[in-house]
Amino acid sequence: MELKLLNDQGQSASTFAAPDTIFGRDFNEALVHQVVVAFQANARSGNRAQKGRDTVKHSTKKPWRQKGTGRARSGMTSSPIWRGGGRAFPNSPEENFTHKVNKKMYRAGIRAILSQLAREDRISIVDTFVLDAPKTKLAADKLKSMGLESVLIITDVLDENLYLATRNLPHVAVVEPRYADPLSLIHYKQVLITKTAIAQLEEMLG
Repeated sequence: MELKLLNDQGQSASTFAAPDTIFGRDFNEALVHQVVVAFQANARSGNRAQKGRDTVKHSTKKPWRQKGTGRARSGMTSSPIWRGGGRAFPNSPEENFTHKVNKKMYRAGIRAILSQLAREDRISIVDTFVLDAPKTKLAADKLKSMGLESVLIITDVLDENLYLATRNLPHVAVVEPRYADPLSLIHYKQVLITKTAIAQLEEMLG
């Protein structure tokens, strides 16, 4: 698979021969959907909690007598059918949302996403991506000169200058190859990968 090799001005200087084992796979929509849903589900904290009729703060006194009022009989105001009553099946703070995805399936899903991005011309390669100082303006100007607005940068080493300069840019993320997740790959419009990061991705996913 031939990918664009960009210079510092964002111009396509030449092409880069990327490994077909990562960027030349068929797109498996069902697998990619499963991997993305599992990633989002596994990120949930599961700490929400609701009160049942035994924990809601209500009196246990019978609201009115059983017969003779013309109203439906009622035992206590904590009933789930009452306004302010407890939930019939409350959510537990220990609720488990995790989905199991095998390593082989996850790697295949990442390869399918990268291959589709390459076919859509959303992946570009650079030799290196470094900054001289941890200044957000430097990173913004450099990305603007390269024509990149919403971009995921995958670099072999995330140095301090690059991290500090890009952390306040809302549509820019910088990660190492091992932290390139399926949701980020799909979310950003462009993906910029350094040459050495390509080698790491091939070692991880090949």
